[in-house]
Amino acid sequence: MGIPNNNKLNILNLPNEILLFIFNKLKTIDALYSLVDVNERFDRLIFDSLHIRNLDTTSMVIKSYYNRNFSIDKNVLLRISEKMLPRIYHQLNELIVEQYSMEHILFAFNYPQLYSLSLVNFQEEILFECLTGDSILHHLLTQQITDLNVDVPYKPKSKVSESLSNIFALILSMSQRLINLNFCQLFPYRKTTISIYKLLSTSCVSSTLTKLKTSLSFYDRNNKEKLPELKYFSLTSMMFTSHYDDQIIPLLRRMINLKELTLFLAVLKSHSIYIDGIQLHDEILIHMPQLNKFTFSINTIILNENIKIDLPSNEDIQHSFIGKIYGKVGSYVHVRSEDNVVVSHVYSLTYQFQYFLHLANYFQGDMFHTVRHLTMHDGRPFEYNLFKIISQRFPLLKELCVINCKPQKNKQHSPILIIFPHLILLDLVKIHVDYAEQLLFDKNTHLPSLLDLCIKYKSLATITNDFTNNPIRGNCAKIKKLHADRFIRPKNFHEYFPLL
Repeated sequence: MGIPNNNKLNILNLPNEILLFIFNKLKTIDALYSLVDVNERFDRLIFDSLHIRNLDTTSMVIKSYYNRNFSIDKNVLLRISEKMLPRIYHQLNELIVEQYSMEHILFAFNYPQLYSLSLVNFQEEILFECLTGDSILHHLLTQQITDLNVDVPYKPKSKVSESLSNIFALILSMSQRLINLNFCQLFPYRKTTISIYKLLSTSCVSSTLTKLKTSLSFYDRNNKEKLPELKYFSLTSMMFTSHYDDQIIPLLRRMINLKELTLFLAVLKSHSIYIDGIQLHDEILIHMPQLNKFTFSINTIILNENIKIDLPSNEDIQHSFIGKIYGKVGSYVHVRSEDNVVVSHVYSLTYQFQYFLHLANYFQGDMFHTVRHLTMHDGRPFEYNLFKIISQRFPLLKELCVINCKPQKNKQHSPILIIFPHLILLDLVKIHVDYAEQLLFDKNTHLPSLLDLCIKYKSLATITNDFTNNPIRGNCAKIKKLHADRFIRPKNFHEYFPLL
């Protein structure tokens, strides 16, 4: 029996309370584009009832791991700019804009109530021009903005950018009301760093700045002036630095009124012992009497060469954190006898970071729900069981880098498939070919989301028997970017990588 037309559900017949619930589930820009000017009732609900204060004019589309588009459709952009913004610009408090929409969005109005601004995917040159020119951005930063997020495209293997360091210093010096600055830390896959000397001069630091999140590279420069206004500081240093004692510690000691400290560090030391709870307390935390929260992940590599130093055990390290503000702490130590190198890792639990560096065979477990980027490195072979544990302990992993030149000892096929459901990038450049078989063969591992593969052509040729069989068909079907050394594509290359 057919249902009469007058009994069909129509969104126009829903009460306002249900409509508001639906509208609130939509992204603001989608609600504006799709529902404004449908009828007077929708307009009244959107503009009067929702009280739009925040507007995000970006939409991220992942083309490959490092190639992402943040621009919204041009028709949507023009409609928002011409029809919607004139009705809400005066009440906006927070705005997220990307480079290609700034003319239509950021530069179109004065935004008298705006205090939070996010600049997403801006080229360094364009951003510098906007900051130094006579633009609305310059006015907003000098007069209004208290919360600023800055993001620039990341170029793998690029060096520390001098122009980006200058932009950082310029923002600090010109922003008279800035309280919270996130500089190039919006997206974890962007590993952009700036020079520390741009931070060390108090003449360029806003007197109002209380919260700073950035990634630094370290250079020798002496500055002991205090930074008393800074209350929250997050420091990331992805590359191993030998400047922990002469740069990082002095910098942190200047932050005498810090309430929250977050450190993600990779430290290289020689003729020394590990960084443990006692060192952290005596060298840093004792100089921060108001500190009430300390979150950290610190990898240490010790190069003691021919000097014999009694190093603490993992149990000793655990004891060093007892009785202080650390809470529960994870740790491990390992001696690499093959190159006389000692490594350690100490981290607060539960683990808060999206990176986990230099995991080795001594990995002890725990769950790492926040980690999206994992590096594995050891002088002993990685076997099937370790990869299986990693797939379970790092359930949301998106980037995996394996560094190991030792062949596997146990290459027996297991009937239990290893699954990395969210992995987008796999880096197998510095490996023995066994790990390409382990992670790319369809019969061993399932990688349904893989978009980027970093690998040497020789490894590809080996595991495919010079492209005469295809054991990697399933895992490579969606790859959009192959990062490899130069090679001449074989005739049937498209059968292995159909999207390339």
